[in-house]
Amino acid sequence: MFLPSLLLAIILFAFWPTENATSETVPLPPPVTMSDKRIAFSFDDAPRGAGAFLEPDERPKLLIEALQTAGIEQAVFFINPGRITAYDHDAADIAAYAKAGHVLANHTAKHSKLSSVTVATFLADVDAAEVWLKDKPNYRPWFRFPFLDEGRTNRTKRDAVRAGLKQRGLMNGYVTVDASDWYLEDMAISAAKAGKLMDWNALRDLFVESYVESAEFSDDLARRTLDRAPVQMILLHETDLAAMFVDDLAAALKRQGWTIVPADEAYRDPIANMEPDVDFADGTRTQMLAAERNIGNRWYKRNDQKVAKKLFAARVLRD
Repeated sequence: MFLPSLLLAIILFAFWPTENATSETVPLPPPVTMSDKRIAFSFDDAPRGAGAFLEPDERPKLLIEALQTAGIEQAVFFINPGRITAYDHDAADIAAYAKAGHVLANHTAKHSKLSSVTVATFLADVDAAEVWLKDKPNYRPWFRFPFLDEGRTNRTKRDAVRAGLKQRGLMNGYVTVDASDWYLEDMAISAAKAGKLMDWNALRDLFVESYVESAEFSDDLARRTLDRAPVQMILLHETDLAAMFVDDLAAALKRQGWTIVPADEAYRDPIANMEPDVDFADGTRTQMLAAERNIGNRWYKRNDQKVAKKLFAARVLRD
């Protein structure tokens, strides 16, 4: 054991830089830096209502526990207060998210779709949500468009709502990472109703894999578009699948070198204040910025429902 150690010491000494050594003769390694792959978590459509797999009040409790297990100290929940009634526990569940350290923001009261309603109707729905939200603990003046629909091809409508949000002091709560978890849940619900057997481990793996791939795709797209790595914002929904799998997703992202950061940090990133001027205002912030700059390959393939349906059938249902 002694001889190899001695030889190692001799080798290290022989190549150790002296006071007269220069960078030409002894190249120095690059400095060690932390990964610039940062990501924050968000959940739309709270309260979402009963799912197919968990009891109505079981989901928020499980989701809060999963976020704690995952080390996600501050996610943002985009709230639809119009879904809250006096006959459910939704208000208490949302208060529990805030009490656990997460923040609350505006998603309209009734989940209006901008391309389908007038500007006045849409902004009235925004205002109705603000009335409910503004005095709640951990409220943030952020707004997320339902369906990520910012007016689509109607620039006049898009610009009018952008101006309306600014007048109200609301910032657009951008998204960069999406893998259509709502569609995975829809397919799982349909399969359960049809009495089909599902491989739950395969469903978890498909859920996690799709979002990790989407994060990597958006990271690459952002670097190609902006020449830097902004904080990514992942879009999930307050679903049963999210409650069951978010801790697995967080662990997988960390294995891929991602650092999970608070929503507050994400919305301090300069990308949060960018307003892409595109022909079709619908989708993630990175997609629209890439379209504005004519960057190709900007659509994550698993958001195509045909692709997602085929993967679900093959892996979860084993059809």
